[in-house]
Amino acid sequence: MKFEVLHKCPTTGARVGKLYTDHGVIDTPCFMPVGTKATVKSLSPEEVRETGSQILLSNTYHLYLRPGHELIERAGGLHKFMNWDGAILTDSGGFQVFSLSKTRKITDDGMTFNSIIDGSKHTFTPQKVMQIQRALGSDICMAFDECTSAGIEKKKAAEAMERTLKWLDRCSEVELKPHQIMFPIAQGNMFEDLRIESLQRTLPYCKCGVAIGGLSVGESSDVMYRMLDAIKPYLPENMPHYLMGVGTADYILEGVERGIDMFDCVLPTRTARNGTAMTMNGYVTVRNGAYKEDFSPIEDGCDCYACRNYTRAYIRHLINSDEILGGRLLSIHNVRFLQRLMAKIRQAIAQGRYPEFKKEFLSHFEK
Repeated sequence: MKFEVLHKCPTTGARVGKLYTDHGVIDTPCFMPVGTKATVKSLSPEEVRETGSQILLSNTYHLYLRPGHELIERAGGLHKFMNWDGAILTDSGGFQVFSLSKTRKITDDGMTFNSIIDGSKHTFTPQKVMQIQRALGSDICMAFDECTSAGIEKKKAAEAMERTLKWLDRCSEVELKPHQIMFPIAQGNMFEDLRIESLQRTLPYCKCGVAIGGLSVGESSDVMYRMLDAIKPYLPENMPHYLMGVGTADYILEGVERGIDMFDCVLPTRTARNGTAMTMNGYVTVRNGAYKEDFSPIEDGCDCYACRNYTRAYIRHLINSDEILGGRLLSIHNVRFLQRLMAKIRQAIAQGRYPEFKKEFLSHFEK
């Protein structure tokens, strides 16, 4: 695995690059659709590929609980199991365990939690998490980290940062498969000095990528941008920078300006199932009555399968009739929207006009 920077904006941190993996080349900046349980909800791998997606994200925690990493390894690995021939990144499960605050216990050894399926007790240690990801066979394996919520006191944020660094050291002891690489995760909550310290102490473990975790967890956008500004001078030039859990157009544009190369989020498919489309002008709540007799596509100028073949009126009918196809069509559109946006971003950077592109886009984008 290797990464190369092709273009860089002279006035910002925005850059265009290529990340080479055994399962394909990824153009960056990129958006990764989330296939938590080895599927992007409601979409086939062929449909996801048609949106222009080159890499997917799956989740260690959920795949460990069901169907089990041993079964997936016996099936030939996650790529073969889910019939996806592109690259795959697996999250470590740390955020999922973090979100189960009422049923988990964190120590320096790891996390103990109860299964959301049957209530059984399980323990994740740093080594076990990496061994699970080794069995899954993903291209990029995330280190095990402790994510903390916005608003905690600095002492607790520092303790979580130290624990994440200790766990990172133990994660690095596990030998992965030849095609795999580990991305460490820098933490530090909403404290600039902790963010910088965490990144600096994480960098020695970075071989071809670094992730920024613990943002977009309830803090305001201004705080998130301030944290990214704080660490921007310390981000390594020769590897991709991954901002975890971010998928709105405005956050992506601001992140790219601050040197971020990779994004992921459940937002495009989740909002689709709720009847909302993402467009270059903002969100369109297709399920609303205003679109009952709107026979135009979801978004003029979009080349996705849904926009080529169906109208807002039809999709509104499907959504309000609880028909699965409605959410599927909006999911196709929303994922394609983000891939179109990423392509426009890469083009603007390559042409040396990213600041102008960002300003113009945000001037008509309604959040």
